[in-house]
Amino acid sequence: MTTAPVLAAPDTASSPAAEPSAPSARRGRGRRSAPAQAPAPRSQHPLLAQLAQWHPALFGVPPLPLKRGIFEDLLAAHAELDKAQLKEALAQHARSTRYLTVVAGGQQRHDLQGQPVEALAPEHVYHALQEVFRRRQLRAPEDLAPKLRQRIVQAWEASGLTREDYAALVRGRDDKANAVLDAALQEAAERSARDEALLRAFSASGQSEAAFAEMYGMAPRAVAQSLARARSSQAA
Repeated sequence: MTTAPVLAAPDTASSPAAEPSAPSARRGRGRRSAPAQAPAPRSQHPLLAQLAQWHPALFGVPPLPLKRGIFEDLLAAHAELDKAQLKEALAQHARSTRYLTVVAGGQQRHDLQGQPVEALAPEHVYHALQEVFRRRQLRAPEDLAPKLRQRIVQAWEASGLTREDYAALVRGRDDKANAVLDAALQEAAERSARDEALLRAFSASGQSEAAFAEMYGMAPRAVAQSLARARSSQAA
């Protein structure tokens, strides 16, 4: 029995079950259209409560990203479990916003003892980010794209990949998502160029960071962060 639907949780962004339902109300003449409504939450699979009692670190609040092969580990630890029911419960858990949120945070995958055992793949973190922000946007009046772009940049930096390799790895078939990805990485490239220029200017100035910041009318913390990024990029 395969556990792919459980382990590839971030890839559920393209699943029809995760898509919002279309508004059914007609648009009245002269009226503004109603905002898109999020789908009604599904009732929790009863087995998830039992899993939370057995393994609160993994299935509690907040949960932890699950290691690959957790399905087999749970069956070995709890012989009374029904395979089909466990598969359904884990699939629902992996599609939940609560779980996707921790995956989007980039934490490591954990075993039954709650110990970190392996890193999340960059593409899983990225697709979880896209899905979490898609769901949030359904309820938020403001545009969340700037925050999403910022989170994508952070995820890219944590991946250790070049911008080109990261883009090739995570790019999908959703044109809108790809546009956000390209915009985020373009912003990262522009910031890197500014950081490098600032480092050159600082090195030529012979000033301390505090004096350099005052000379250019910049916040000392912002200067320190920019210089740190530029130095890290040079060392990579």
